[in-house]
Amino acid sequence: MSKINVVLYEPEIPANTGNIARLCVCTGASLYLVGKLGFALTDKYIKRAGMDYWQNVDLHKIESMEKLYQQFPNGRFFYLTTKSKKKYTDITFKDGDFLVFGPESRGLPHEYVIQDTAITLPMIEGQRSLNLSNSVAITVYEAIRQIGL
Repeated sequence: MSKINVVLYEPEIPANTGNIARLCVCTGASLYLVGKLGFALTDKYIKRAGMDYWQNVDLHKIESMEKLYQQFPNGRFFYLTTKSKKKYTDITFKDGDFLVFGPESRGLPHEYVIQDTAITLPMIEGQRSLNLSNSVAITVYEAIRQIGL
């Protein structure tokens, strides 16, 4: 089975993370929570959104992106941002890729969005962004469409 890795950098909203955890279980993706979380993993809202899927999540809590890079020195990392012109559909995803998403209120820090592997979901001009869990779902399903589930 192919594997995609979802990385949430400093997520803030427990319901989004719960929805994403459920998506990860249903697609076989691993979930990496990186940095400071805006909630406790015991939060009732995260549990409610993830429902009874939590026991099946391949969940990893990582202190920093640097630690994640050290753990996967040959990993391919794609940074989802509204600040890129490169569409997610222009990428040929591979087994084991990492899809990195930033916090809901501010997105990824500048050092990530200037990478050659920064990609975006197209939107009508003037709109700020899609909901985080929707963005993750769209991107994960494009990746598994390409590489298989």
